Order: sequence, then C-alpha cells, then structure tokens
Amino acid sequence: MPSTEKPLSLPDNRIPSLRVVPMPADANHNGDIFGGWIMSQVDIAGGIVAGRLARGRVATVAVKEFVFKEPVQIGDVLSLYAAVARIGNTSITVDVEVYAERGREDPKVVKVTEATLTFVAIDRDGRPRRVPKPAA
Repeated sequence: MPSTEKPLSLPDNRIPSLRVVPMPADANHNGDIFGGWIMSQVDIAGGIVAGRLARGRVATVAVKEFVFKEPVQIGDVLSLYAAVARIGNTSITVDVEVYAERGREDPKVVKVTEATLTFVAIDRDGRPRRVPKPAA
C-alpha cells in the first residue's frame, strides 16, 4: 500500500546554522554515526547563534533533551537549524533541529533529532556576564 505521507523536505524559510557531512571516522562499528558526534554538532550550531547574540563567548550549561528519531549514515548531509527560544539576563536558550539529506539516486530528507540548549554568556575569566540588549 503506497504511503500517504508527504515526503519531508528541508525548511525553506530558514537558513541552516551549520551544515556538515559525517565521515567514516565519526561512525561506530555498525557504520552509523555516533550519537555523541551528532550532539557535539548540535552544541556547535546552537553556540553559533548564542555567541552572535551574546557578542562573545558562551558556555553550554544545559541540554533539555535529545531524542534520536533516525540513524545518521556516513555521507548524509546534515543541516542544523537553530532558533532562539529565550533570552535571559545572562542566558540564551536555543532550539536546534537536525535534518539529514541522504541518497543520490532517490534523495530523501529525514529529521534526525532536536534539542533545546541553554548557553550562558561568559567573560574572559569564564564568569557569567549580561547578554547585550538586541539592537532595535
């Protein structure tokens, strides 16, 4: 029976915070990409957005949750989309979604994971500092 689900595509109204291709060194013995490697890419993507807003260094202080929906394979093109969820006095919360484009003959997009991360703006000594007010 044919599927009635519409094929998933990349969000066309947003620009990815990060795009990356996992390589064989990022895979486990089964050929799937390590979850920890994906988590680090999510942290980088969220940190890019938080660092821009903080206008300087940020440190990851919390990750709400990671749920892996699909395995990532060597050669997939990962697109990581990051959006600010909240700006506090010293913290910035960012939602990150990860999509994988796979297959060349029959291309397919799958949502791999999503997570919410909280970053704290820090000074040179690693102490929290205020997040600058966004420009009007």
